[in-house]
Amino acid sequence: MQNLMGTLVSVQAGKPRKMEFEGKAWRSAIYKEAVAGRIAVNSTNIEGDKQANLKYHGGPDKAICCFAAEHFDFWRDTLGRTEEEFCFGAFGENFTLLGLTEDQVCIGDTFTVGTTTVQVTQPRMPCVNLARKWDSTEMPAEMIARGHSGYYLRVLTPGDVGAGDPMTLQDRPNPEMTVGVANEIIYRKAGGEPARLALIAVPELSEEWRRMLGRRRH
Repeated sequence: MQNLMGTLVSVQAGKPRKMEFEGKAWRSAIYKEAVAGRIAVNSTNIEGDKQANLKYHGGPDKAICCFAAEHFDFWRDTLGRTEEEFCFGAFGENFTLLGLTEDQVCIGDTFTVGTTTVQVTQPRMPCVNLARKWDSTEMPAEMIARGHSGYYLRVLTPGDVGAGDPMTLQDRPNPEMTVGVANEIIYRKAGGEPARLALIAVPELSEEWRRMLGRRRH
């Protein structure tokens, strides 16, 4: 696994917009558009990307949202969408990655991509905004059930990235703690109390997940 390498197949950015769902207004930046060429990455964001609710999105521990390209065919079939309708960025992710699924990537993994260095901090928690965007109330729960959560990155070294860049593993301090395992611990209480404490003890874990796990008891 130390030779793990994936590909950044698409980069997306977007800003908050106001929308309506079932007669009620809502505001989100979940609509992202692919960006061409190279784009700057800083400690809290990629260039041109913003979040509507900073309590739950964005910040140093969640600077970049990632989703695996491998999952897209399943969701196009499930939602009855064409490739054109359900293109990369459909999940509101900034990075669409090939070869780096939740079962292949670990909390604390450090990667180089373009001129940046990034680190995996936590799984994404699929939210109601995805259900609203795709008019599917079951979508967030189904993403969790299938392990299609996606995950977040913190930026250790700012720089720039572009579609097609290799994403190369540099360090793996927690080889047993994949994003998939972390999902099992938080959602299904897999491994009981020892597993919860083991995840809390991962130094690279986001502060948000550390607090959330600290409030729970298996």
